[in-house]
Amino acid sequence: MSTLWGGRMSEPPADELMEFTTSLGFDRELAQADIAGSRAHVRGLERAEIITRAEAQTLLQALDQVGAELESEAFAFTSTDEDIHTAVERRVTQLAGEVGEKLHTGRSRNDQVATDLRLFAKVELLEVAKAVIELQEVLLGRARDAGDAVFAGYTHLQRAQPVLLAHYLLAHGWAFARDVDRLLDARERLDVSPLGAGALGGTSLPLNPAFTASELGFAEPFQNSLDAVSDRDFAAECLFVLALLGVHLSRLGEEVVFYSSQEAGFVRLADAYSTGSSMLPHKKNPDIAELARAKSGRLIGNLTGLLAVLKGLPLAYNRDLQEDKEPMFDSFKQVRLGLAAMRGLVATMEFDYEKMAEAASDPTLVSVDLADFLVRKGVPFREAHRRIARLIARYLEAEISSRPAGQVSKDAPTLKDLVRDEPDLGEEAAKLCDIGTALVARQSPGGGGPEAVSKQLQQFTSQLRSDMARLQALSG
Repeated sequence: MSTLWGGRMSEPPADELMEFTTSLGFDRELAQADIAGSRAHVRGLERAEIITRAEAQTLLQALDQVGAELESEAFAFTSTDEDIHTAVERRVTQLAGEVGEKLHTGRSRNDQVATDLRLFAKVELLEVAKAVIELQEVLLGRARDAGDAVFAGYTHLQRAQPVLLAHYLLAHGWAFARDVDRLLDARERLDVSPLGAGALGGTSLPLNPAFTASELGFAEPFQNSLDAVSDRDFAAECLFVLALLGVHLSRLGEEVVFYSSQEAGFVRLADAYSTGSSMLPHKKNPDIAELARAKSGRLIGNLTGLLAVLKGLPLAYNRDLQEDKEPMFDSFKQVRLGLAAMRGLVATMEFDYEKMAEAASDPTLVSVDLADFLVRKGVPFREAHRRIARLIARYLEAEISSRPAGQVSKDAPTLKDLVRDEPDLGEEAAKLCDIGTALVARQSPGGGGPEAVSKQLQQFTSQLRSDMARLQALSG
């Protein structure tokens, strides 16, 4: 078996070595990035007068054909192809003849693969950011459609405060906005070309890394060749950003699972975005939401796996770095699939506004509003908190003790009755026991009341438009 490095060896590589070290099974993802990097390298060789214009044209034509073959899946791989880089060079040499052997002049697979992976990540980060924005658009649309629908906000999975449903939906939207910012920020930081760093110390040939960086659309060339070939900070950062995005998808998925359960019943999922049971004919399962929840663990695993690879590596390149690709390819793929599936699920699910309003109408959910009423009358908050807590306890005790056969007695005092009879509260405070009144009164910026949510809708729309423009500028 012939290899790029076989000239040093007195015997061919063992089959076990090739089976263990070959990466072609997964690094084909880098095919078009490798073609792009090789084109830029050829133009750099021509510019440095290391190859002639005619030779450069021959190589570029061969690269174009190889790129087309890879794109159409007509490319014939062989057993000697260790990786996509070897395969491309082999095929270029077949097409270009002896000139093809000049393709790798002044270049190492070390700077070549680092360049390819950065090119790949630049494209993928934009694609993921675009998919996140599409999910945000769905959330914004559902928030607008929700109007003044009331929703019970939870802490500790216990009903806590009534808010508008739009406020709840936008909470997820803002988390995803941070993901978009992180995705584009990570892309900006990795926008550095390693091409020209060689194996680790550059080259004695008159190549210009700034030229090839510009040809490939990188913002700048590397500053240190040792760092350029060994750096995988960008890969770890991509995996972190994707893992955190996956955590946000998981949280949304967890809530869909809970809210679509018969115990909550706030949401009904569309048949097209649900699955059934192989045994139980009545079942309708939220598999998309459950997998969004589960795959976050996979994304976290990809991140921690790469960090474990990197933590003990000396400078510069080590074959360990081959393990950067599979987790990156997998994380990008799983996140893109998850975003598309969750977007469809959220766009098609139906809200049971009556059931949500019923949950939000639990009178105890206005307890903090009653405490705030006392605060406005000069009562210290801790004292107000204690007084309202005792009042709620009396209400719940009276309600429980007056239940005949599981029914609430009509004679049991309501919380509104108790508030009305309480010194320093009275009729004015009793009105807060009506959920709508308490919501309207809650006007603090960023809060869950109608006025605050109306402003938030405008702010979120503006943020979304700004991110869309930012993405469009980068894509152009």
